[in-house]
Amino acid sequence: MPSRFLALVTLLCLTPAAFAQREAPARFQLYGGYSFLSNSLNGVTGSHQGLSGYEAAFAFPSWHGLRFKVDYNGYRGTNLGSPQHPYYILGGPQFGHRLGKETVFVEGLAGTGGANQSWGTNGALGQTAAFAAYMGGGLDTPLTRRIAFRVEGGYQYSYFELNTKNRVPYTIPGLPNNFGRISSGLVWKF
Repeated sequence: MPSRFLALVTLLCLTPAAFAQREAPARFQLYGGYSFLSNSLNGVTGSHQGLSGYEAAFAFPSWHGLRFKVDYNGYRGTNLGSPQHPYYILGGPQFGHRLGKETVFVEGLAGTGGANQSWGTNGALGQTAAFAAYMGGGLDTPLTRRIAFRVEGGYQYSYFELNTKNRVPYTIPGLPNNFGRISSGLVWKF
């Protein structure tokens, strides 16, 4: 009888300690890394040139796996004799789910895009602001308790047009609106 009583007391004492070892979910996430956009703004058929850049994002505390995320992407490159410097500021929901140690997530973001004025072919003037949207997902793999490695990718839409001398926008057939985007980097969970 005393051995059963001792085992019961030990079990009751260790149960709260086992629950205390569970890590509380991170309240905020700060992400930074490399990003690649599948085409340049003036990359018409036969002249596709991907753009390299960076991504920075901030995600607010989650509620049942759903959190609000603000995302900034900037790219640099040259295509058809023109510099390409687009950037995108997006925000929207991100839903994450833990699978073992990893966390998978999906997100849908919308906002605005901007670009340098002379992004058109051979320096032609173009719109410097446009609507942008992104749908994608990714995977976070923990490296330490607060740092994770993130890989993500998805589909991005943005609509930039060229300008005439009168600043009236016009669209060239084949001007890209649909882009693929991938990125990888580190997430700090705090």
